[in-house]
Amino acid sequence: MNLLVCISKTPETTAKISFTDGNSKFNQEGVQYIMNPYDEWYALVRAIELKEKHGGKVIAMNVGPASNDIVIRKALAIGADEAVRVDAEAESSMFVAKQIANYAKENAIDIVFCGKETIDYNGSEVASITAEMLDLPFISYASKMDFDGSKATIERDIEGGVEVIQVEKPFVLSAAKGLAEQRIPNMKGIMMAKRKPLNVISAVDQVSKAKIVSYTMPEGKQAVKMIDPENMDELVKLLHEEAKVI
Repeated sequence: MNLLVCISKTPETTAKISFTDGNSKFNQEGVQYIMNPYDEWYALVRAIELKEKHGGKVIAMNVGPASNDIVIRKALAIGADEAVRVDAEAESSMFVAKQIANYAKENAIDIVFCGKETIDYNGSEVASITAEMLDLPFISYASKMDFDGSKATIERDIEGGVEVIQVEKPFVLSAAKGLAEQRIPNMKGIMMAKRKPLNVISAVDQVSKAKIVSYTMPEGKQAVKMIDPENMDELVKLLHEEAKVI
């Protein structure tokens, strides 16, 4: 069974965010990057668990420049068998999905795993576009998956309950919290990752139908206002007129 896990590089959560070129470009200076947590903790680990139980191969895939290789090597250290990097900037969700779909078609991929979203853009677009391009079933926000033969039973949280889905492979899945438990690379995995193949391939053409025009920073938080506990009238006034919670 061939399992393809799509991984992204994202700024760590404590990174200071700013923009350049008239607020049209993310400023990468001084930013530390990590593997997108939804890709790492849930999608990648669940794929590895399936391989360990049912056999097969786990391939980690990334679209980006050579500077992304350190993130890809971490996927290999955690347990992926090999990796592929499409040597191009990830300019849009559609562009990335096209690269994934093209690779999946050419390599007989049984399941395509994505994290439910990246923590920087929160778009939740790549997996669904990939499924459309491959004309495959798509299950979003999966929180549990059992596999038997060629059929998967998948649970996903919905409003007020849990939805249970059965699907035959091949299919595309986006992973949410609960699908797996985080794994930390051990020394053996880190050393083995240096010997595992990381293949660099060229991108296929895809016209992006949307582009980023500008970014806007959220408004800064107001300073904390201290109210004398004896002055309840002032507190009520502020809660009513400023906070608008009463």
